[in-house]
Amino acid sequence: MSRVLAALRSWTTLAPLVAAALLVGVWGRHPGVFLAVVVAIALAGAVITAVHHAEVVAHRVGEPLGSLVLAVPVTFIEVGLIITLMLSGGPETSALARDTVFAAFMITVNGILGLCLVLGAARSRLAVFNAEGTGAALATVATLATTCLVLPTFTVSRPSGVFTPAQLGFAAVASLLLYGLFVFTQNVRHRDFFLPVKGDGAQPDTHAPPPSGRATIASLGLLLVALVGVVGLAKVESNSIEDGIDALGLPNSFVGVVIALLVLLPETIAAARAALRDQIQISLNLALGSAMASIGLTIPTIAVATIWLDPPLQLGLGATQMVLLAVTVVVGVLTVVPGRATRLQGGVHLVLLAAFVFLAIHP
Repeated sequence: MSRVLAALRSWTTLAPLVAAALLVGVWGRHPGVFLAVVVAIALAGAVITAVHHAEVVAHRVGEPLGSLVLAVPVTFIEVGLIITLMLSGGPETSALARDTVFAAFMITVNGILGLCLVLGAARSRLAVFNAEGTGAALATVATLATTCLVLPTFTVSRPSGVFTPAQLGFAAVASLLLYGLFVFTQNVRHRDFFLPVKGDGAQPDTHAPPPSGRATIASLGLLLVALVGVVGLAKVESNSIEDGIDALGLPNSFVGVVIALLVLLPETIAAARAALRDQIQISLNLALGSAMASIGLTIPTIAVATIWLDPPLQLGLGATQMVLLAVTVVVGVLTVVPGRATRLQGGVHLVLLAAFVFLAIHP
């Protein structure tokens, strides 16, 4: 009984339950300032605990499947936030999916990847990883980004940046196929390409023993509760997020950056912790796996959701965004090819992220 009570008192157990209970109480209401702050705290707690419980399940199944398990809930959170905001925001949110997915791409491929390379290189002088697996992941992410975010700008059947239903269907199917092919390659055919590589300064793996089956099932159930809380509270909080962006005088497109930063914060922490353990490959699996899931699963889901969404789905990137994407891919290839990196490469990626955030505020 004491062990059960201790488990119930754990913040990772209480946070999803509190978020779900709060959702029941505030659903359908427009919260004031105080209640909006309470909802925001509960939302952040639900996001963090959702990824925590995903990490527990991931630890049970092992690498590299563990990185995939961690990325999928983050993507579900992202999709839920996008859809709830688009349903409540009207025509002004037609570009929200594009802005959020592109922000997730820049944050993962430049922010998380760059941070992990800096941390890994600072600890062991060189951040060592598997070039074959990381290169395959980067190639998949670049292809997904080009198909879903660049091509709509150049198609002529609809106004610039908007796919026709047939084109959107093709992009959705192609995204799912590419994502499925990568998952098969990562976890079945060439699993060894995505396992940690020991560098000169690498420390032995000090993972705790895998959780029991009962603990894994409990975490899976709490993960589902947390995801329901995240999606529901995001719907309640959507007006406050948009009001805050307007009050600061920031462009509407910055809403997508806020969403991406929110849902990727726990992923960033997990990747940074792996980098500090000299497990750079796990860090890169998390970073590029999140980018891949963000595009490869979000775009097909949003494509289906357009059946119920009124505004047209604006996916095409602008000129500045395409330049940032192109430079990111080129720099990423030069970083990945050697299979090892210094703090310089990590710093270059972080500067690209800083440029993206600055231009999102001052386009």
